[in-house]
Amino acid sequence: MKVFVYGTLRKHEKNHDKLKAARVLAEQAWVYGELFDTGLGYPVMRKSNEKKVYGELYEIDDEILKELDWLEGYEPENEDHLYERMEVEVYTDFNRTRAITYVENRAIAKEAISSGDWKLHQLMKSKPNKLYYFAYGSCMDVERFQKANVDHFFQAVVGACRLDGYSMKYLFSVADGGRADIIEDGGVVEGILYEVPLEAVEYLFEREGFYTGWYRATFVDVTVDEQEYNDVLTFHVYDKKAEQAPPAHYAEEILRGSKGRVSEAYYNKLVAELKRLGCEFVG
Repeated sequence: MKVFVYGTLRKHEKNHDKLKAARVLAEQAWVYGELFDTGLGYPVMRKSNEKKVYGELYEIDDEILKELDWLEGYEPENEDHLYERMEVEVYTDFNRTRAITYVENRAIAKEAISSGDWKLHQLMKSKPNKLYYFAYGSCMDVERFQKANVDHFFQAVVGACRLDGYSMKYLFSVADGGRADIIEDGGVVEGILYEVPLEAVEYLFEREGFYTGWYRATFVDVTVDEQEYNDVLTFHVYDKKAEQAPPAHYAEEILRGSKGRVSEAYYNKLVAELKRLGCEFVG
């Protein structure tokens, strides 16, 4: 049995322990729906055919299902339960599948969450002075920060880091070629971990086309010298297309930003992938 979770059951959230015996199928998953903050420390989802809600997909057994039903106040024989349990279509980086989830049954929604992401909503609402940001692809290029006059936001480099469970591919389609994306396929992505001020987030939203539907903000766990950093902000393409070669200027930014910073083996892999795609670059 599969379950899609979008609120306090997500990784590193307060009720995630209910899923400690479950198998994670996808950290990057979404369904059609509309998300709301109840003002009670947890969100609720309503049905929608247009908006999206982001979360995670797990495989569970009957014992875990009982725990989740209890947490969500779901009682099959009681029509006035807090949440309704229903089956929905879940989309991941590779496929779609059916899973159960919990939607609003009793009117408790208050504030609409436009991003459809509970973690992002909490981050922006709490307004932390600083947060961690994982840069991969062209976002490793310091020269781009300097040209945009935002390099002062990216002075606190924690170090080179790795993201397990993902690969970097060129899946965002622009007129002159592909742009980098992370895809959840069991691979490894290397990049740079920064500690940035909250003001940097608005620059990143603009750069990544967050408001125009290019890349969405998401959260991943990365390691630096075997130390794990949880719920690190990064960006993930909304609408993935077939991989295509990036333009030469973009490839040069990636190589310039990664050379001498990520491992030599990963840098060589970046070069090999660009050559495989037929990208012409100076490297």
